[in-house]
Amino acid sequence: MNATDRTPADLLRSALAADPGRPLVTFYDDATGERVELSVATFANWVAKTANLLQGDLGAEPGDRLALLLPAHWQSAVWLLACASVGVVAEVDGDPASADLVVSGPDGLERGLACGGERVALALRPLGGRFPQPPAGYADYAVEVPGQGDRFAPFVPVDADGPGLVVGGEELSYAQLTTRAREEAAKLGFGPGSRVLTGLGYDTWEGLCAGLYGPLAAGGSVVLCRNLDRLSAEALAQRIESERVTHTV
Repeated sequence: MNATDRTPADLLRSALAADPGRPLVTFYDDATGERVELSVATFANWVAKTANLLQGDLGAEPGDRLALLLPAHWQSAVWLLACASVGVVAEVDGDPASADLVVSGPDGLERGLACGGERVALALRPLGGRFPQPPAGYADYAVEVPGQGDRFAPFVPVDADGPGLVVGGEELSYAQLTTRAREEAAKLGFGPGSRVLTGLGYDTWEGLCAGLYGPLAAGGSVVLCRNLDRLSAEALAQRIESERVTHTV
């Protein structure tokens, strides 16, 4: 990747310029049997649409705080990169009451109502499906995002040295996040073409690095597995072989 990249959005742009057709995020949910594979180009398109929703319809500005009440999921990865594209601080499992916006999955809806700002809900259904009944007090992401633009440009340039991510009580700037992702990816042996399989959650830096930022910084890809504990050892070995996994975390 480009050594001058200082934000996650920069890393994604470099990945898109280098090889838009290669896989970036492959997602499994072993409770539902769902499998989704997103190329760099497809992932970047979701990020652009979500960033346009965030900046345009939701009125988010650089420095705003977004409580992200989502598990490790491909749509969570999209939101993290969309926040980085706009300059919004993503607070993983943050306090909705002190946040400017909240993005929640089904398990956090009641808690998220404490946010006095805009609220977006994700059903986390296969193929990005919408809620059968929209949750009260929330906009349904699956309804709002399809009509958004496929290209994104921030109203204000993102400050790489400004706050970007809060996870596990630690706040990182975008530049710190990107540097740490590069360093830890190198320690773990990730490189161009690496396929990293992980069952870690997104509620820790280790989970976020293995499940998104590390492979992105290294020019690799991630096989992100939710409910991996439901998979037998034999089935896991088959997945590692079929997905051409090079590293497991």
